[in-house]
Amino acid sequence: MFRPTRRRPPGEGPSRYGRHTIKAIRRSTLASLLATGAAAYPNEFGGVLRSEEPGIVTDLLLIPGSTAGRRHANFQLYMLPADLTVVGTVHSHPSGAIYPSSADVSLFRNWGRFHIIVGTPFRERSWHAFDNSGEQIPCEVVEG
Repeated sequence: MFRPTRRRPPGEGPSRYGRHTIKAIRRSTLASLLATGAAAYPNEFGGVLRSEEPGIVTDLLLIPGSTAGRRHANFQLYMLPADLTVVGTVHSHPSGAIYPSSADVSLFRNWGRFHIIVGTPFRERSWHAFDNSGEQIPCEVVEG
């Protein structure tokens, strides 16, 4: 059995969510999420988040073949190309309730480590970030 020769000090090395923990989102990316949610209203929309910079969500990916209605957004994750920069998902709640449902938490647990829900009125403060267990986490908005 392999045993490391030295122990890592606390805070060094991979986090429990992978190599990098997401702590921020670009303002331009957040604007895209909110605009997409508003354009899809009164239906939900769903997409995938990408991080090309460590710790920062940089892009929104819309997956071909995804469907949405007033109370659901179905992701066709098999249509997503192999991409190691994908960190999680985003979807909207047109009702304005920006907390995860049990179906959302199931998706979070099985796919990705960082998730965002946006809701009406689709303004800069009408969104929350969640970890893969459905717990709300802080996320800073950075220029870019």
